[in-house]
Amino acid sequence: MFDTFLKTLTSLPTLTRFAIALAVFLFVPRLCQRIRLPSAVGLLTAGVLLGPSVLAVTPRNPPVAAFFSEIGKLLLMFFAGLEIDVAQFTRTRGRSMIFGTLTFSLPLLVGIGIGRGFGYHWVAAVLIGSLLASHTLLGFPIVQRLRLTDNEAVTVTVGATVFTDLGALLILAICLPVWSAGFSLRTFSLQLIELAVYVPVVLFGLSTLARRFLRRRGDSKENQFFLILLIMIVAAEGAELIHLESIIGAFLAGLAVNRSIKRSEAKQELEFLGNTLFIPMFFLTIGFLIDLHVFANTILSHFGLCVAVVGGVICAKILAALAAQELFGYSTAEGLLMGGLSLPQVAATLAAALVAFETRNAEGVRLIDEPVLNTVIVLMVVTSVLGPVLTERFGQQLAQA
Repeated sequence: MFDTFLKTLTSLPTLTRFAIALAVFLFVPRLCQRIRLPSAVGLLTAGVLLGPSVLAVTPRNPPVAAFFSEIGKLLLMFFAGLEIDVAQFTRTRGRSMIFGTLTFSLPLLVGIGIGRGFGYHWVAAVLIGSLLASHTLLGFPIVQRLRLTDNEAVTVTVGATVFTDLGALLILAICLPVWSAGFSLRTFSLQLIELAVYVPVVLFGLSTLARRFLRRRGDSKENQFFLILLIMIVAAEGAELIHLESIIGAFLAGLAVNRSIKRSEAKQELEFLGNTLFIPMFFLTIGFLIDLHVFANTILSHFGLCVAVVGGVICAKILAALAAQELFGYSTAEGLLMGGLSLPQVAATLAAALVAFETRNAEGVRLIDEPVLNTVIVLMVVTSVLGPVLTERFGQQLAQA
């Protein structure tokens, strides 16, 4: 009977699956509010239950959901750049660099130590360290809802995201060719030159083009709406052309159009659409990727590695946040909020891990093996839950204060 039920679920029409997803978006966030959990945690759990490892309502990589999820991931970072108070960001640029250095270097060193301690090659150990050093702003919708985007600690954390992601991806760009063909100074230098050209082109070039377009074509809500989406996608595609993560381009695009559309109606409507459909789909599809059998087997078979990686990341990220709190004179709630925001390891981490797993040397040996890849999945699950929980808790404290 149960097998027949599962077979029926796997053959549902696409429209029916979409209706189920809409029902999840409608009821799960409300349930999470009642039990005082971030909606991201509920959506992630719902994705696991609906995914191929449990009820199999959806395949592992459904094309429609994957498209919505990709847009949601970009919008998540785009809104992060859009919500930054540019004047305050300019004032706190130095602090963002300091915190970015702390929250990048401490997990990097921890990851290198774990890699070497478990017998991995130096190149693999450095790559493992870089996987732990970046973070994804899963908790940003929470600080948006609590109206804390103008808080300096939040601004510093968002700014630090750029440094951690860029640093992690640059290490990835070095480790891949070193493992597969040996170190190439020319390739690394070319990557730095491309980055030095790309960032100002996005920040200043796209913002100038946007202002000129709106002056000539009119600043109607419709024009603004489509222009915002176009700028975000162009910046994301440009980042991928120079072998960077698309989320970095989306974040820079948000900074580029920050002042010109910060209080526009088009921005409000895009936020409504993103926060109610695309971003929830991003969280839901992360759950689709999680295989409960693999998840449990990894914990049992490589318990020491899992504990070391997960515990090391949590300790390093929280320690970096508390160090920044002491340096900058923030409150304890602000320091732990920074830790919660900078803890989740999702988009950049998983993408880099998959690329590293597929990279082999001349003998056919992978840069990172399956236990490390599965441990990254465990890390993704734990930090995706713990990060938003910490953000919600300490964000509420700041909002009430």
